[in-house]
Amino acid sequence: MTDDLHYSRIVGAPPDELFDLLTSPGGQAAFYQTAEPGWIVRSESDVRIGRRWTIAFGRSPAELYRHDHVFDVIDRPRRLLLRTTETRLDGSTLRYETEFTCTECDGGTRITMILRGLPTDELRDEHARGVPNAFDQFERVVPGDVAPDGGGR
Repeated sequence: MTDDLHYSRIVGAPPDELFDLLTSPGGQAAFYQTAEPGWIVRSESDVRIGRRWTIAFGRSPAELYRHDHVFDVIDRPRRLLLRTTETRLDGSTLRYETEFTCTECDGGTRITMILRGLPTDELRDEHARGVPNAFDQFERVVPGDVAPDGGGR
């Protein structure tokens, strides 16, 4: 196993709004979106302990990655803990843990994502390249978001 992947960002909204957006269909879909034309995202979830958040995403209906998350902890508005099974285009699967935390701070909320249990450094590095884009896309749908310095985005 590799070291955990930690990524965080300060977003100009309160923790309860960010948490609710992250667990909403629009927020979930935004997290997996890209600016790439034709990119497909399908998101379905039942936000209850033991239930699933399933995301299919990719360049075409014939080439979709799939992330199947099971909700293990839902502590609104502070923490989500998910067991993740990622199915890749070649049919292989990865199993790891995904945790989101929302912590109030000056300028808004620090939202942190931690991936635990990725099996190789290469897979950890691959996810490290994608996570900032996920946060960029998610931040675009935050209502009334302002930069931490008080200015607009």
